[in-house]
Amino acid sequence: MLEASNNSELPTIPGKRYFTIGEVSELCAVKPHVLRYWEQEFPQLSPVKRRGNRRYYQHQDVILIRQIRALLYEEGYTIGGARLQMESGTEKVQGVQLQQVLPEMIAELEGVLALLEAPN
Repeated sequence: MLEASNNSELPTIPGKRYFTIGEVSELCAVKPHVLRYWEQEFPQLSPVKRRGNRRYYQHQDVILIRQIRALLYEEGYTIGGARLQMESGTEKVQGVQLQQVLPEMIAELEGVLALLEAPN
């Protein structure tokens, strides 16, 4: 098993659109066979598959893998516990983000409306 280490010690994620399984393995300090296993266990993780069933991960997939890795290796969750944590965490994060973004959007739209109503 890999040693528990902080996600802050992992390399920064480059600004690419797609990553191969080997690149993600290095970026997340997780072996490729573990990544393939996690695809089966975590429904949120679904990389794009292209010719020859080659996996291509996007930026948000790499972030998700780092979150899974932190839950399993650093916080000591089991696969089932990490899956539940990811499912409940996703709902909480989306609700919190919506509560934060909605007032900002309303204020911005009111500003646009004021600009449109202002005499030229």
